Amino acid sequence: MNIFLDFTLTPQRLAVLCMLVGFVATFAITRVITRRIRAERVAAEEAAADGAPPPAARGDDKGKIIKDIEIGGVHIHHQVWGMLFMLAAGMLSFAFEFRSPWLQMLAVVFGIGAALVLDEFALFLHLDDVYWSPEGQKSVDAILATILVMTALILGEGPLGVSLANVDDAPWALAYAIVFNLVLVMITLVKGKIMMAAIGFFVPLVALFGAVRLARVPSWWAGRFYATRPGKLDRAQQRETRRRERIARMR
Repeated sequence: MNIFLDFTLTPQRLAVLCMLVGFVATFAITRVITRRIRAERVAAEEAAADGAPPPAARGDDKGKIIKDIEIGGVHIHHQVWGMLFMLAAGMLSFAFEFRSPWLQMLAVVFGIGAALVLDEFALFLHLDDVYWSPEGQKSVDAILATILVMTALILGEGPLGVSLANVDDAPWALAYAIVFNLVLVMITLVKGKIMMAAIGFFVPLVALFGAVRLARVPSWWAGRFYATRPGKLDRAQQRETRRRERIARMR
């Protein structure tokens, strides 16, 4: 891999870089805001349990900037705003042939929207508010996987471990290699390993490693193939328990 020796930041790569910056910054800011809102909510619940007035009642809450957004009594999750950002950036990019710096500006908007959506990836995956539950870790996995994919695109790494410059060398062998690695990526994904699937999309050995190892619980693979194999199911559950304990210690 000689991308570090011969690297050119084309307008397209610059756009992906701008998208990545907007994506990471938005995710970080969103997590800070949601943690603060959660801390205030927990403080209010503890105050109510102790019979004290909630913190919001001690002062004027109307001028607060960091708070949940409600319209007509309905809480608006930030994934809704993310979808609107992505939709606007996508429609404009298809409707017009933008060049620098407008292309990069649209990329930032799209990155902002993508971060807002994927930060609540677990919510629309489970169709439940699991943001702060162990299942909510899937949102972080999706965020990290997207960061890896964007970084690989910036560096010019070909998907599925294939360099487009070698397409004419052995087209059939190349096609078989792509299909084989894509199958490994899909197996890794249905085993619940989003991060490994994202890395394996560019590094085939990682996809192979993820495909042969135990599936996460819960995942489609575990539900389909481990129901009649209590030994594998028990090992997978023990591994998932240890993983969640490590994550809980980091929070």
